[in-house]
Amino acid sequence: MNYIFSVINIVDKLKASPLVVVKEFTYGLLSRVPGLRGVIDKGTGGSGSARYCYSVWLRHLVKAQQAGLNTAPRSVAELGPGDSLGLGLAALLSGCDRYLAFDVVRHTDLRQNVGVFDELVALFQAKTAIPDDEEFAEVKPRLDDYRFPAEILTDARLAASLAPQRLQAIRAQLQGHADATALISYQVPWGDVEERNQHSVDMIFSQAVLEHVDDLDAAYRAMAVWIRPGGYLSHQIDLKSHGTATCWNGHWRYSDFIWGLVRGKRTYLLNRMPLSVHVELVRSHGFDQVFQEVFRQPSGIQRAQLATTFSHLTDDDLTASGVFFQAVPRV
Repeated sequence: MNYIFSVINIVDKLKASPLVVVKEFTYGLLSRVPGLRGVIDKGTGGSGSARYCYSVWLRHLVKAQQAGLNTAPRSVAELGPGDSLGLGLAALLSGCDRYLAFDVVRHTDLRQNVGVFDELVALFQAKTAIPDDEEFAEVKPRLDDYRFPAEILTDARLAASLAPQRLQAIRAQLQGHADATALISYQVPWGDVEERNQHSVDMIFSQAVLEHVDDLDAAYRAMAVWIRPGGYLSHQIDLKSHGTATCWNGHWRYSDFIWGLVRGKRTYLLNRMPLSVHVELVRSHGFDQVFQEVFRQPSGIQRAQLATTFSHLTDDDLTASGVFFQAVPRV
């Protein structure tokens, strides 16, 4: 009963939608119930679609070309692959030799990815145009040209990356028949793998993941350890409230106490960090941005409505609903 009165008081204080607040508080409460936390944390959505994975990976690759970065990375690491390893499989089908998937919770099994792999093979073999904003309206970064990037994925490159024996090797690993020369490394949890992968990765990327990482400083520090000289980061970050509030940046109205009730015991939700924090962490961990595109929306809240924790947010932060950036180690 006290919990119900607390929710009512918070709804009144925040002038938020009762349905939104009750839903999120209910998730937070259920996550504290033994046996239900795994159900609440289950699944991430989106990445199980081969066309989605194909579109996202090629967008990162096209943006890398535009920034003058290496479009043929040999070793690629993805943070938070989620329900499928589709983005990494797309990287392998583009010619990457080694794909490392780092996550905090095991959402997928290699065998669950065979269907996505087969669909991706067909997309690359057909040199399918990149699925655009009409199909994936919310996916960023956006491109000026969605034609298949034949100048990156040349016929010679595709002939090698899609060679029958190579496809067979990838499929064998997905089916659990891999040897010591495995192309895919799925590591969960990833927090203890820094030293094993020191200076071994050419490209580290993520898609709408870094907003969910609780210890962002540790994540950027790990990336600085993993990245190889000449390598780069490529990250799309969604800074919105993800439905935890009635407006896109309403999550910055919640005090730490209220957010703790919303979060409950869920393994991940949102870290609520704004654009300026990511920019500073990139800089402080020895990276220089070579490209940044900030996606903006008018703020849904007034500065006076910010929780004390976020009272320092700049006007720039208050309108930054997302960012795509690429950065290289400082020389």
